[in-house]
Amino acid sequence: MAEGQVAAGHTGETAGSPQPCTSQLKRKGEDGEEFPGKKKPAACGQEGSPVGGVRNYFYYIKEKVSSDWKDLAFHLGFEQPDIDNIEGRNRDDKSRCMDLLEEWLKRNGERATIEVLMEALSEANLQSVVDGLRKKRQEVPSPVPVGSAGTESSSLTDVFQKSVKKYYELKLSHFKPLIWNDNFTLTLSDIFTQLELVPTSEKQFKTSEPTREEQRKELKSLDDLFNPDVTGLSTAPRCILIEGEAGGGKTTFQSKEALDAVSQKTELGKQHDITLLIRLREVREGETIEEMVWDQCVDETTEGIKTQSIKKILKRNKSRVLFLLDGYDELQPEARAAGQAIPKLLSGKLYPNSTIVITSRPSAGVQQHTRPDCHVNIRGFSHRHVEKYMQQYFTVVNKQELIKTLSKHVQDNKLLNTLIQTPMFLMLVCVLWEEDQELVSTGTMTGLYDNLLTCLVRKYCEREGVDMPTEGLPTEVAESLLQLGKLALEALLRNETLLDLTEVEKENVNWELLLKLGVVSLEVSSSKLHPRKQLNFSHKTMQEFLAGRYVAHALANQDIVELLQLTSITKALELSNLLQFTCGCDSRAAQAVMEELSKISRREFTHLRPDQFESSHVPMDQDIKKSCQTYKRFAALCLSILSERQEPEVLQGISQALPIVMLDSSINSREATGLQYYIQNLHSANLPDRVILKVPKGTGSRDTVQYLQQCFRTPLPGLRLDLELSGQFDSPDETARLVSVLNNVPGLRALDLSLTRLTPSSLQPLVQGFSHMSLLEELDLTGNDLGDAGMEVLQVGLSSVPHLAVLRLGGDELLPIGVGMTAVGMSSLAPYIRHLVGLRVLDISSNYKIGDTGLESLTTILPIFTAMQVLVLSWIGISPTGMRILVPALCKLTRLIKLDISHNAIGDPGLECLAAILHHLTAMKVLDLSATGISDRGISSLVKALPHLVQLQVLDVSRNNIGDSGIVSLVQTLCQPSSLDMEQNPPGDKSLTTAPHCNTTLQELYIGGNSGVTGAGLGRVAQLISTLPALTRLNMSGYYDPHAHLSDTAAMALAEALPRLPALEWLNLYSISMEPAGFQAVVQAAEVHPTLERLQ
Repeated sequence: MAEGQVAAGHTGETAGSPQPCTSQLKRKGEDGEEFPGKKKPAACGQEGSPVGGVRNYFYYIKEKVSSDWKDLAFHLGFEQPDIDNIEGRNRDDKSRCMDLLEEWLKRNGERATIEVLMEALSEANLQSVVDGLRKKRQEVPSPVPVGSAGTESSSLTDVFQKSVKKYYELKLSHFKPLIWNDNFTLTLSDIFTQLELVPTSEKQFKTSEPTREEQRKELKSLDDLFNPDVTGLSTAPRCILIEGEAGGGKTTFQSKEALDAVSQKTELGKQHDITLLIRLREVREGETIEEMVWDQCVDETTEGIKTQSIKKILKRNKSRVLFLLDGYDELQPEARAAGQAIPKLLSGKLYPNSTIVITSRPSAGVQQHTRPDCHVNIRGFSHRHVEKYMQQYFTVVNKQELIKTLSKHVQDNKLLNTLIQTPMFLMLVCVLWEEDQELVSTGTMTGLYDNLLTCLVRKYCEREGVDMPTEGLPTEVAESLLQLGKLALEALLRNETLLDLTEVEKENVNWELLLKLGVVSLEVSSSKLHPRKQLNFSHKTMQEFLAGRYVAHALANQDIVELLQLTSITKALELSNLLQFTCGCDSRAAQAVMEELSKISRREFTHLRPDQFESSHVPMDQDIKKSCQTYKRFAALCLSILSERQEPEVLQGISQALPIVMLDSSINSREATGLQYYIQNLHSANLPDRVILKVPKGTGSRDTVQYLQQCFRTPLPGLRLDLELSGQFDSPDETARLVSVLNNVPGLRALDLSLTRLTPSSLQPLVQGFSHMSLLEELDLTGNDLGDAGMEVLQVGLSSVPHLAVLRLGGDELLPIGVGMTAVGMSSLAPYIRHLVGLRVLDISSNYKIGDTGLESLTTILPIFTAMQVLVLSWIGISPTGMRILVPALCKLTRLIKLDISHNAIGDPGLECLAAILHHLTAMKVLDLSATGISDRGISSLVKALPHLVQLQVLDVSRNNIGDSGIVSLVQTLCQPSSLDMEQNPPGDKSLTTAPHCNTTLQELYIGGNSGVTGAGLGRVAQLISTLPALTRLNMSGYYDPHAHLSDTAAMALAEALPRLPALEWLNLYSISMEPAGFQAVVQAAEVHPTLERLQ
């Protein structure tokens, strides 16, 4: 179970008092810790003594003050926003108190005396703490020598902290990114990276995913992750995962964070007393955390610091330790195994109260040990920082005149402009531009590395007086590089990035020549436990490039499966960069790679269909969901390979490997370049089943249309295309440009223009273009303020798209503003919709002025749509009268699988009308009745109808006025097996693991936020839910005022139920208070749950 969020409140109340759910999972507090003896008082024994001495009493104060820290904060002069900030960025009250004291000390400097602090404690009615402080000051009237029994642990901690800081300042402050250029040195303060936050929290009452605009937020620094307004977390995160592609600057970023933290330049550093940077590639099987710290974080000559003392220091400071783990993808497989130190640290079995920041390439497997609270993606350099890097580089080499010429060249080269946002590639471009500007003309990753290698060899030949041949490389150099490539490959397959010099010498490799070339450097490992001489590649991508060169050479005589152990899609994704370099190096190698990838794809993805990549209206099978995610990554790999080697034979391999071709990344990406080549060279004989092209939000409409123009230059009849666009299409001219492109795709299947600021006038050219889109099946105009005038424009063109099956004219999930349609617009549009007899999905949500009048216009045509499966009518102003008008039409929609009438004030009369006809809608899988004003009376009618909904998977009755009896009755009914369950699990079948009295169909249940539900009702629900074993999401939160209180008995029942819900991923217990014992039982059950990702 990963750490989750719970409701706001205080922890640390006295035993027996109700305890609101505020503690973060796996944050067990620090009960039982004792004050560590008498600390060195320094100058604190003197009146008015500042800074140095007062801090020595912070530990004692935070232990004694604990949950009363807010009172102390008030009397120390802190404002409420300051207090809220401190609360949000810490995990427990003791950490908050320590943070408060440090912040007070920072703000007041020499005025921060022990006397001022004692006065504030007294004013906060914490006299017992004041008395204790007086006693402690009397016990130590004069300084105690270092090494005395009372100060040993604190002074040892000080020695340790200073040793770590000094070691980092020596090792990390400066570095040389070019191992062949000793003159080019960077300071970490000159390194910049942009960050994006990938949210892991989901909306409290929604079943769908956040919109694309909300999915990523740019961060200024990791400090933002301790700001609840940014993360949405109510408590500080324990584990932060930073992912980035090869060369993205992950290692450099961790170094900078470590240096800034020990210098307390960041909030992260201020909140942690100990910062430990561990390079995971140096970790070996069986090493303890303490051995890693001694090995990599301190000078071995530091007196008194050994593994045992490190263990004591870490335990004593357990909630203020920051682990920076660099390069999980480089951790040896043996050290990743269960029971090893790093997995135990990640899972919380070791130092559970510490904070962890871990970097990795994507999908390396961190999540098998922990589910991170925050997931961050390193994007690399911003355009501004690209310019700064160029200026710095060319200033160092004294060629400032090259800055402008390279900047201009990069602006004119779209692919290069994307590549240089990756720090490693920007460095290569600068090196090559300095040497020979023609070397930068390549548009591929392989080309850059190949030119760099040629450049390094040329420089070597000039230095050594060796003749550089016109074609190729000098024989000895070429042979040595191939030998190195073989070793690089073998190391990659072992998941290693360093070559032991002893092993290199056994292979008779001329490593001294390789050192002179600059492709590797000779170093003594930074590990003190495993000292050895080793060859280090300038970057892991250099290792992958050299290995790729060797593979391309070796494939002439060897089988690719044998050479690369390429037996699965998972292995192909692990070797993604290697495969791209291999294909980029040689045409025959590219064909061999794609041939093998095609075989694997046909073997592993035969069950996938194009419709499984469309937005799902019902919960998706987890295996299918994972397969779709894997396929998307595989498609991106194939398109990247095509970008590296743009040849017909490779394109043919792509066609065989990808029945569904998709792009869900920047139109400036290498994948987008590959897709452009793919589409431009498509022939009717090798068309895929589907092309899915999603342009990320934030891309301008002009750039979007320009990319489409480059792709679809000639007509492609027969191509089935799903298009999801971005930008502002508020100009008729811009829309007309789009339509002119789409004329070349008569087989356009789906067009998504949601949230693109369409207007009635800019919609006009699109509607006129419908005549060339006669096969269009899906149209999404969500969130565009078109108004009734826009509906009049739209209705004219609907006759041109007779196959339209999905029409979305509603509001976005997180921005319910609809398209501005009123009753007038609905009555105008309805007669034109009636011709769409194949309509399966209709969404008119969030058009709150439709009302009963507009709904009546819709109901006159609804019975025509016998194929209707999804009807979304939320937020359109339906009253009980409107429901009486609607339900006769609903009776005819017997294929309906989803009905959403949430946020309409239908009340109990409206629900009674609906319940009376539910026996006609037996295909229903999703029913959303949230925020509809229903109470126990309405629920009783629903309860009677529920046995007819034998396929129901999702039910939402949250945020209503239901009471205890209604909720309990509802859940009791849901827990009964449906007739479908009884067929699958006959009572006499003893072989089934699922008891026949369980409902194995329901997967999501939302009953939270009901004003009449008390803790007693929720307690009864807790006793019942174990008979819903298929549940993946459960919202049983209380009402916001007053909160529901769960007794210990009820909380224990909930804790006992959790293991019986083996598929549960999300549990909402917001606005619920519990007794300490019950709360701990729920938390502990959640911690060990195998699938639970989020507890609110």
